[in-house]
Amino acid sequence: MAKIQAIRGMNDILPDQTPVWRYLESTVEQVLGQYAYSEIRFPIVEKTELFKRSIGEVTDIVEKEMYTFNDRNDESLTLRPEGTAGCVRAGEENGLLYNQVRRLWYKGPMFRYEKPQKGRYRQFHQIGVETFGMAGADIDAEVILMSARLWQQLGLSEHVNLQLNSLGSNEARAEYRDALVAYLQQHFDRLDEDSQRRVESNPLRVLDSKDETTQQILADAPVLSDYLDEDSRRHFEQLCEALDLAGVSYEINPRLVRGLDYYCKTVFEWVTNRLGAQGTVCAGGRYDGLVKQLGGRPTPGVGFAMGVERLVLLLETLELVPEQVRRPLDLYLAAEHKGMQPKLIHLAEQLRAAVPGLRLMSHCGGLKNINNKARQSGAPWVVLLSESEGEAQLRVWNNDQPVDGLVLETLIEQLQQEFAA
Repeated sequence: MAKIQAIRGMNDILPDQTPVWRYLESTVEQVLGQYAYSEIRFPIVEKTELFKRSIGEVTDIVEKEMYTFNDRNDESLTLRPEGTAGCVRAGEENGLLYNQVRRLWYKGPMFRYEKPQKGRYRQFHQIGVETFGMAGADIDAEVILMSARLWQQLGLSEHVNLQLNSLGSNEARAEYRDALVAYLQQHFDRLDEDSQRRVESNPLRVLDSKDETTQQILADAPVLSDYLDEDSRRHFEQLCEALDLAGVSYEINPRLVRGLDYYCKTVFEWVTNRLGAQGTVCAGGRYDGLVKQLGGRPTPGVGFAMGVERLVLLLETLELVPEQVRRPLDLYLAAEHKGMQPKLIHLAEQLRAAVPGLRLMSHCGGLKNINNKARQSGAPWVVLLSESEGEAQLRVWNNDQPVDGLVLETLIEQLQQEFAA
């Protein structure tokens, strides 16, 4: 009988990989805690209508990429392709949004059916931030500065660049859309196939085309910034001023539009040139109309999402994962013979209680080649419980160097100094 394998593009995260994931996630959580953001968790399956109404029916995500199915009640359900819509639905349904200020974050798997490649998978993981109830450019600046602080913590600041744009109000964007469509129709026959399809359905997405001929045509296309309303222009200027004062450099990219219909005013991306074509590691923007669009009362919002797989890949590519992160344990504990196993288990629990931050592995099973197994564990500390004249004794090594004369109390003191949480 053939073995069952994982679905293409949905990968296992193995024990030698999870320490890097935990390192990234814990660093993100630490930074989010500095800004007093609260975690929210919501289902990975939602009604399909939620994503059609929020993302837009003529986007690539809804048209081509969603995992959608009918359940036993013949209701159309979808594995979430992104987190913002579900977060808005959860916040609105539970009375968290209207006339309130919220700073929320979440993490978990998302699903899109697309060609798997390095840094892009069908099940992928995101950490997202969503804020509600704040309409000013100050909160836009906060979420961007928060992401900048994260790059600093991870050692990535020199390897990522911030791109900014403003999409303006819905009215300004509609005026620009008409001008762009008129221009593109003049060059319709030279556009790539996807762009031809988007000219009427979602023309702003043509700006994202990777086709060289289409990009050449776009060089003379109308520019969105020329159509911005005064409020959006002032909002963007205030954002740039805040980033300038904070010393965060950025590039204004007039072609940056993002792939989801709900964005307005500020949009941004953090990009890197160290991952080839998959260069965006974090992206977001403002979506003031989304809550109303999904049935709630008008509530301003802004947020971003970062791709965990891409950030892990970037950290590994740049060799920025601290050595201690990959080390599986701090202390390997073994007994000289099987008759001492009960004492070994008791000693292990004493050490765990006394040094909560200690990662300790207690040897179980046969004692053959115990010294080799201890060295292969990778633990800097090795403790062997031996027996002399009926008394238990400790034989201790630290980084392969014997440490003589340690009794339990002094061993605990040394471990507390080195590994205390």
